[in-house]
Amino acid sequence: MCKFTTIILYESILLAFYMPIKSQNFDIELLQKLNSESPKELRNYSVFISGTANVIAISTPLVIGITGFIQKNDQLKKDALYIGTSIGFESILTFGMKKSFHRDRPYITYPDLISPYETLSSYSFPSGHTSMAFANATALSLKYPKWYVIVPSYFWACSVGYSRMNLGVHYPSDVLGGAIVGIGSAFINYKLNEWWWKKQKEPKPVDFFPDASLKQK
Repeated sequence: MCKFTTIILYESILLAFYMPIKSQNFDIELLQKLNSESPKELRNYSVFISGTANVIAISTPLVIGITGFIQKNDQLKKDALYIGTSIGFESILTFGMKKSFHRDRPYITYPDLISPYETLSSYSFPSGHTSMAFANATALSLKYPKWYVIVPSYFWACSVGYSRMNLGVHYPSDVLGGAIVGIGSAFINYKLNEWWWKKQKEPKPVDFFPDASLKQK
């Protein structure tokens, strides 16, 4: 699963570099197609799935953590801490990037082309909902590398990303950027967690003379 995540992260970064960022037309044209008149059912699905991003991201580590305490399972407690810190790390990065790039929402820049479902006061790049969803999906997939965890998790994360475009509140490049931030945050945090817990298990050297005065004698 670790290799699989590395490949996804690497390809996402490459795609981000090769996307015609200079051509704002590509971004807005694709967004216009995704945001244009769509079936009412699809728009309702986008509203629903977009609203699950925060709920699932918060409840996932919470439920795992509570289960760990009830069952007195230290591994579940560690998993909950890892997933929670991954989302926290992603949130800090996303907030910082929004403040740095100052990219206006597409409906502000192109009011005649984009019909938003809602208006937001925050900046557009990267998509916070998408980064949160992908951080959650990646963290779960790394901790529980089973197909019945990986497939639904990434399907949900991709659906969140699509919903943000369908609702007209993010450019495709915002969503791609959010996915990279989410995957990267969870992956880096996973490596840090592995290093930290491995370090805690390493035997410490025994000091037969803990008191300096005894060494002098």
